Amino acid sequence: MLENYQLLARYNGWFNARLYDACARLDDHARKTDRGAFFGSIHVTLNHLVWGDTLWLGRFWAQDVSCQQALTPELLNLPDGARYETVLFEGFDALRTHRVRLDAAIERWVNELPADFPRRTMRYSNTKGVAREHPMWQAMTHFFNHQTHHRGQVTTLLIQAGIDVGVTDLIALASST
Repeated sequence: MLENYQLLARYNGWFNARLYDACARLDDHARKTDRGAFFGSIHVTLNHLVWGDTLWLGRFWAQDVSCQQALTPELLNLPDGARYETVLFEGFDALRTHRVRLDAAIERWVNELPADFPRRTMRYSNTKGVAREHPMWQAMTHFFNHQTHHRGQVTTLLIQAGIDVGVTDLIALASST
């Protein structure tokens, strides 16, 4: 089961590198223009992904602190009161640098997980304080699916801005390794 998440972690980093390269072809104003998407702009959507990844990684870390080597408190730190629409990084370069660090940590984390981790029960409270409990593999699948969902939104916004990200299929990564 871990091999699947290891592939998804590699895909996550590969896709994000391509996505940020494409985003860098736009100027700051174009990245921050409200394009009518759920989070408005490309920039806010990218920030949401960092927020969501950080939130979920903190939850995973709380389930097994042996993750501390890959998931450091500094990396998992969110500002007090941060919500799903919070802009964590105003500047694109800082956002991109953090994304690279986050993706490396995600890959390292998944590669270091104990074999039984996906089969464990996850217990946490959601952002509204509601206690949740479900199999860890469901949360891990949601974690990677959430990224894919919002990256799809960003690729659509980029296409509308005249920027083609290119091939983004998971199978393209899997075929190249």
